[in-house]
Amino acid sequence: MLTTTFVTWLGQRTTAVALPLVALAETGSAWTTGLVGGAVGLPMLTSAWWARGLRQRLTTGPALAAVLAIQVLGLLVVPVGAAVGAVGPFHLAAAGLVTGAATTLSGPGQRALLADICAGGDAAARMLAWQDFAHRSTMILAPPLAGWAVTVGGPLRLLWAEAAGVALGAVLLLAVRGTAAPAAAEEAAAAPALRHVLARHPEVCRAVTMAGVGGLAWFAFTLGLAILGAETGRPGLLISAGMTGYGAGSLAGALVAPVLVPRLPPLATVAAGWILLGATFATLPAVTASLPLIAVLAAAGGLAMPLGIGAVNRLITTRTEGAERRAAFAVESLVHDGAVSIGLLGGGAVIGLAGAGPTLVVAGAAQIAVGLLAGPWLRPLPSRLRAADPAPGRAGRDRVAV
Repeated sequence: MLTTTFVTWLGQRTTAVALPLVALAETGSAWTTGLVGGAVGLPMLTSAWWARGLRQRLTTGPALAAVLAIQVLGLLVVPVGAAVGAVGPFHLAAAGLVTGAATTLSGPGQRALLADICAGGDAAARMLAWQDFAHRSTMILAPPLAGWAVTVGGPLRLLWAEAAGVALGAVLLLAVRGTAAPAAAEEAAAAPALRHVLARHPEVCRAVTMAGVGGLAWFAFTLGLAILGAETGRPGLLISAGMTGYGAGSLAGALVAPVLVPRLPPLATVAAGWILLGATFATLPAVTASLPLIAVLAAAGGLAMPLGIGAVNRLITTRTEGAERRAAFAVESLVHDGAVSIGLLGGGAVIGLAGAGPTLVVAGAAQIAVGLLAGPWLRPLPSRLRAADPAPGRAGRDRVAV
């Protein structure tokens, strides 16, 4: 399962470079270059309705392999169309919708199955942290690999390679013998609504809220640094320094997360991560004259993120099981990824009205505020919830009585 994560994300990150080039070459229209990315977000944003029952059926490796097989079909739409000279907006939108629906199901489904195979608790939190490391390592490997591949063989070959990589991931999942098949009583019950899972587990709700605000504010970092660079006569340099520092810091954080996450208080770790990233955002406009300082600040924020994500996974694996666990992973993915999409969609307009520097400061302040409010400090959890938190080193099979 960890190898599947690495292979599929390596393909997705490399084709992030190639797909816009292929779309532009085939259609001759610049607006189509973002059509696939926009279409990918639609199934995810609407998944609370259409995916509610489907996600409860993804309880085995072969079931998740079937989802990846559908994703391969979506990935083949553009390269096959390009091979026959028939790529248009319809093909790009169709590819985005199919792959978006598949990734909406496969990401949370794989995390839930991995947690169930590990029987939940701290063992599951460690494995999920290693999965996050496999994911984040592609941030460093994929961009130079994609640049080299486009230079040597053109962008179209990368699209074929991504489809082959996801197909390999599907084959690997066929070998996963563990199962998270629900009990008969659970099968008879309706799949839990996402909002009900959040209502039953206040800690998870607080963590998901922080992730949503952080996702919504992400555009301030990516778009904000890019625009600040252009405004200061250094186009591309500020965002390159920031993303390089963030990627290096997050990879380092992901490397130590399997060891540290089971030893740290989960909700406080989540809150501290968003507070640190918010402080990074708010400070960046004051240090734009120094590229190394931008990289160092971004690395500090990136270092905290894998620990926070690992803490969220630990909350979910120790507080939920079965259908609730699959729903909890789904709602965490929906809120964070959906907020990122919404933020990127309207972020350009916000920066145009307020300016890149003030937007970064406000986005950072918002993350700090939600970390303080949703963390365990200003509004402590009820004592029964604190008592149910598994001690470091325990198997983590305790459940919250709610």
